[in-house]
Amino acid sequence: MSTIHIHREHKLGLAKARKIAWTWAEQVEAHFGMECTVYEGDDSDTIEFSRSGVKGELIVSKDAFELQAKLGLLLGALRGRIEREIEGELDRLLAGGAGKAKARK
Repeated sequence: MSTIHIHREHKLGLAKARKIAWTWAEQVEAHFGMECTVYEGDDSDTIEFSRSGVKGELIVSKDAFELQAKLGLLLGALRGRIEREIEGELDRLLAGGAGKAKARK
């Protein structure tokens, strides 16, 4: 199994970050057939996502997005491409939410 780990820091606060996370979840449901479940918390939210060959979670806090995903055998071969697409989309959403996002892997 291949693993993807993406970390993005931001200065949006939880309310704005939560909106971006919901937008991201809607996009992956529509474009990739993911099934997303959102668990809202006081200090952070967790979006669990899955479909055949992919299972993961996006944890959203007032100052960071933390994505972990496990890819099955077939999608593991496309790990690099999938990771770049996720990073690009998160960066685009964060840039629209509050300017430049700080990246760290």
